[in-house]
Amino acid sequence: MLYALLAYHEEDFVRSWSDEEDGALMAKLDGLHERMLEDGRIGPAARLGATALALTVRGKAVVTDGPFAETKEQLLGFYILDCETIEQAVETAQELKAANPSAIYEVRPLVLFRPGKAIPLTDQGLDVVRPPE
Repeated sequence: MLYALLAYHEEDFVRSWSDEEDGALMAKLDGLHERMLEDGRIGPAARLGATALALTVRGKAVVTDGPFAETKEQLLGFYILDCETIEQAVETAQELKAANPSAIYEVRPLVLFRPGKAIPLTDQGLDVVRPPE
């Protein structure tokens, strides 16, 4: 089943890192990503651009600046996971958290938006999925 792993962080904190600090973290995450690719658990991953450049579309003619989240953290990246269970997806998030301890990770089942046009790996996400206890 496919899961979205959303990576939240305080953008100002991330932007305060030197190029060397950022590079060291990216190298650590890259090693973890390579291992997860070999395991077949992780798919595309992306680091999002600055939230100051984000736009929100509300209705047909209203476009506003920024994501306006009600948290101090911003969505700064995401992963697509291919895991057999939500427990395995949570374990993957915990591994990434260990490599990037100041980030917060949210795990969500992916479901296809277009009814009747299912992607086989997303069918299970249509049901309510309970997090592991």
